[in-house]
Amino acid sequence: MVVTLKPVVNDPQGLVVTQALHALGYPEVNGTRVGKYVRLELDLADEAQANSAVDQMCRRLLCNGVIEDYAFTLSRGPA
Repeated sequence: MVVTLKPVVNDPQGLVVTQALHALGYPEVNGTRVGKYVRLELDLADEAQANSAVDQMCRRLLCNGVIEDYAFTLSRGPA
């Protein structure tokens, strides 16, 4: 899953990254948003159950719903 700050929330870390990229010679960078990537491995065979579980995990712990958005995709691992 990917967790990012909502567009209306200031991103000081993103601002620092943008400034650093400008200092390194990349003036074409107009803005940067920094988020987090979380990979979960689940032991659930049912896709609907896995989808519900991950959504609940995001809402209850992995994402601060006041200032962050999240998105995730499910994929099957090796059988």
